[in-house]
Amino acid sequence: MSTAATWDRATKGRSAPFAVVDLDAFDANADDLVRRAGGTPIRVASKSIRVRHLLGRALAREGFAGVMAYALPEALWLVEAGHTDVFVAYPTADREALARLAADERALAEIAIAVDSVEHVEALRRWLPTGAPVRVVIDVDASLRVGPAHLGVRRSPLRSPRQAAALATAADRAGLRVVGLMFYDAQIAGLPDSSPAIRLVKRRSDASLRRRRSAVRAAVEYVIGPLTIVNGGGTGSLHVTGADPALTELAAGSGLIGPTLFDGYDDFTPQPAVAFALPVVRRPGRRIVTVFSGGYIASGPAGDSRVPSVHHPEGLSMIGTEGAGEVQTPLRGKAARSLAVGDKVWFRHAKAGELAERFDEYVVISGGEVVDVVPTYRGEGRTFG
Repeated sequence: MSTAATWDRATKGRSAPFAVVDLDAFDANADDLVRRAGGTPIRVASKSIRVRHLLGRALAREGFAGVMAYALPEALWLVEAGHTDVFVAYPTADREALARLAADERALAEIAIAVDSVEHVEALRRWLPTGAPVRVVIDVDASLRVGPAHLGVRRSPLRSPRQAAALATAADRAGLRVVGLMFYDAQIAGLPDSSPAIRLVKRRSDASLRRRRSAVRAAVEYVIGPLTIVNGGGTGSLHVTGADPALTELAAGSGLIGPTLFDGYDDFTPQPAVAFALPVVRRPGRRIVTVFSGGYIASGPAGDSRVPSVHHPEGLSMIGTEGAGEVQTPLRGKAARSLAVGDKVWFRHAKAGELAERFDEYVVISGGEVVDVVPTYRGEGRTFG
């Protein structure tokens, strides 16, 4: 019996729409991430999970350590709930959250926030109480430059050891505690192996980064002292980036979930661990059914890769003129003939964490049976952007 057929049987009688997490697949994916990391600890990227129960499950496994959060209010909430070692990997301009951070000794000890410019440092100096020892991690551009071409994501303006050391010095003089560096290699971690050109970009980028990371780390440690966080990589690059001795840790989250954007890699294939079921509500034709809702389009560049994919039953596809709809989604294919109103169609989201913004809870399946229902961030009344 296929995985989706098992989910169908386990949730028989439950009214769709709902989302499930398969713990057997989640745990298998966690084991594979640890194997590919080759002994380097993995910080769990919370944006790809957004379920505290699942964050805790991953962190309880050997090979995982710390949370990579995406918003300072989220980090404060997680620390209040008992999490430790939380790094907010995106700069913040949330003055209220910064005031809360500065007033909380435990949060100051457990949370670090990203900076990538003197502008960030000056803003924090204005917004924080004088002397607040906020821990900061310097985000360094990890893209590949080939002539005028910029291959990777546009995050930090910092690139050279000199630039990183200058920012570290400015942050230290402003009373901030520089505790680490971050290098996100999106052009390795976030691109499927879809062509020889992409494989070449990945090889060249890895070689370039191995030289630059160590030089940047040495320059910053020369002016600041030893760093506790030197982070790099992502789900798609653990087995590559983890071999760099300049790093103290890696980061991953999507690989625990197995969304469709990670279906095209040569070196690993995560199991689908999260999916959602939508009910058939119409039959416009013999080979067409319509399901309720479904327009859960992922962030990123608009296109087919950001649209949910039908997982089960096989043989159904979206209609190009309508796509995934706000309140209904028509599907065409031979399998439509065997579906009745009320039957479930299973989908996978393109990205790992964004589905949790659509559902208050995940139905937990293990061993082919429903064993629990756990809230998402949204289900706990928490949304962070």
